[in-house]
Amino acid sequence: MLYLRNARYLDSVTFTLFEGNIAVEEGKNGGICLDAAIPPLSERNAGDSEFDCKGKLVMRALACGHHHIYSILSRGMPPPQRTPRSFNDMLELVWWRLDKCLDNDMTYVSALAAGLFMAKNGVTFCIDHHASPLAVDGSLSAISRAFEQIGIGYLLCHETSDRDGTDVAMKSLAEHERFFAAGGKGHVGLHASFTVSDDTLKAAVTLAQKYNTGIHIHVAEAKSDQDHCLAAYGKTVVRRMKDAGVLDMPKTILGHCVHVSEEDKAILATSPVWIAQNVESNMNNNVGLGDYSFSKNVMFGTDGMHSDMIRSAQAAYFTGVMTEGQTPDGAYKRLRNVHRHSALHGPVGDGANNLMILRYDSPTPLVPGLPRGNALGHFFYGLSAKNVSAVVSQGKIIVANGQLVSYDEEEILAAACEQGKRLWEKM
Repeated sequence: MLYLRNARYLDSVTFTLFEGNIAVEEGKNGGICLDAAIPPLSERNAGDSEFDCKGKLVMRALACGHHHIYSILSRGMPPPQRTPRSFNDMLELVWWRLDKCLDNDMTYVSALAAGLFMAKNGVTFCIDHHASPLAVDGSLSAISRAFEQIGIGYLLCHETSDRDGTDVAMKSLAEHERFFAAGGKGHVGLHASFTVSDDTLKAAVTLAQKYNTGIHIHVAEAKSDQDHCLAAYGKTVVRRMKDAGVLDMPKTILGHCVHVSEEDKAILATSPVWIAQNVESNMNNNVGLGDYSFSKNVMFGTDGMHSDMIRSAQAAYFTGVMTEGQTPDGAYKRLRNVHRHSALHGPVGDGANNLMILRYDSPTPLVPGLPRGNALGHFFYGLSAKNVSAVVSQGKIIVANGQLVSYDEEEILAAACEQGKRLWEKM
């Protein structure tokens, strides 16, 4: 048991404020007990520990609804041979060149590095969408091993696509099956409609049904995806997914959905699936911004841009004010919707025993409670990742005094620089 002494705990749903000691259970679905009595040292069990939170604010930790952890090795890399003029250019000149150069050493180290930054940003759970088409075998295990060493919970998948041939697509599905059969948790990953054949789509849905999970796919991220589907299949991407059974699975995640039609929105509004909103990536790729007000199952991701969910939430809120009349409450609910999605998968490491401990010195009062409290005003206009002082993941301290304690930071960064250099040279 972990005991947090002198905690000021702000409930992530009601925004009520508790002051006192908290007992935190270990495990993938552990809970917390407020107003806990901390036993004297002589009466504690082996493994019990204590952490002083005096002067700090404690909140539930954060979760990322859509990541590409391998992209952390792209930071500062040389530009492509020519300037991309479209989203498809960006894929062909940058990301598809990069992912074909990845090997499992790079994948493992990228997961360590992404895990490091997530942990220090108060993010303890990640839904990742990986792509290494020429190094598929064992890639999901490489990511899971790294995340477990850092202390990050996860749901994983590999990006299945026919763009590198049917054999590679089948290897990707086989990697999912191997990972799931060994107890791994995640989704069946697909790239996007315009690189996935009907046969591959059908096989992916069958595999997802077999393991009681869902599909994780990019949908209408750019208008070109929608245009391709209409030309090739005579239907929109959402309609194609519906006809294939993708939208019948409550664990399915559709990334982006920027260019969905009004008919698509009506279909999605009555579907149990989830939409991952990634506004910073959408702006970076110049594909536009979507209106997601039709769905209650929208959650935030980073799309590999970074590993900071406070930043993602603030960006989505500020852009959403213009695009869909977003409110602080609405944006905050989307941030926390990742917890709702992860709960569908059982105990996967995103329980209430994931906490961030904040050094938050405000020039104005923090008023708890609803509806007249002002916690959301502080969250969207005052909070940043630099306020994260300590992090509890699955009942264990993984960050203390702003430093990772579960793994050596310098070792991770040195390894990431080495693997990043290897990647750039291969490209």
